[in-house]
Amino acid sequence: MFGPDGPTLRELAVQALSSVEHGYDLLAPKFDHTPFRTSERLLDSVAEALRPLGPFHDGLDLCCGTGAGTGVLARLCRRGVTGLDFSAGMLDVARRRGPAAGPDVAWVRGDARALPFTAAFDLVVSFGAFGHFLPRELPGLFGQVHSVLRPGGRFAFPVLAPPRPSGLGYWTLLGFDTVMRVRNVLWRPPFVMYYRAFRLGDVLAELGRAGLAVELRALPEFGRRADGGPRARLVVARRTAAGGPGQPAAGSVNS
Repeated sequence: MFGPDGPTLRELAVQALSSVEHGYDLLAPKFDHTPFRTSERLLDSVAEALRPLGPFHDGLDLCCGTGAGTGVLARLCRRGVTGLDFSAGMLDVARRRGPAAGPDVAWVRGDARALPFTAAFDLVVSFGAFGHFLPRELPGLFGQVHSVLRPGGRFAFPVLAPPRPSGLGYWTLLGFDTVMRVRNVLWRPPFVMYYRAFRLGDVLAELGRAGLAVELRALPEFGRRADGGPRARLVVARRTAAGGPGQPAAGSVNS
């Protein structure tokens, strides 16, 4: 699961017994050598799916970590790219490994639940961060995203089809979430990281309530499941000119 350049079991245990912020500060130097980093295949697929929706001027990588999604924005945005994360350690790595070419890139330490921006972005992306937010936090999170998008701006993130109960992956994720819930009952500070808390139906409803018109786009590079559904999709939520938090916006599905 982890290569020779990745964290040791002891390092992972220390991280898991820390707060989310401090845990990622500790993991940052080796994060890109773990399975937690978004794959280049998925990054490329998202970039190609978003390209026809441009042009984009300014982009925000929400919960940017070491900057994988910032590289996607650098391909798509003409003027500027911002990466935001609350881990100083992850941002330090991102600064050193940021895009070598493209628009100007700024790195900001901040909380996605209290974004320090006005309506300054045409495109907001996020990769692999939503397991760190509890379901009750989604309305506030999506309201913050709405507030930093310009009218017509888009919020995009990939979602993978959940594993079937008959497969090993389902029980692996269930076991991980169970261990994390027990850990958070017994140990403080909590470490919020749940793979099964981000349910697509609930997410789409909350995006609509935040005033974002939602579209689902299949990512064909990842193929389809046995039932014909796509294995990976891109959620694209657009801020309409009239939409606002508490005003559900119509959406469409493109599977």
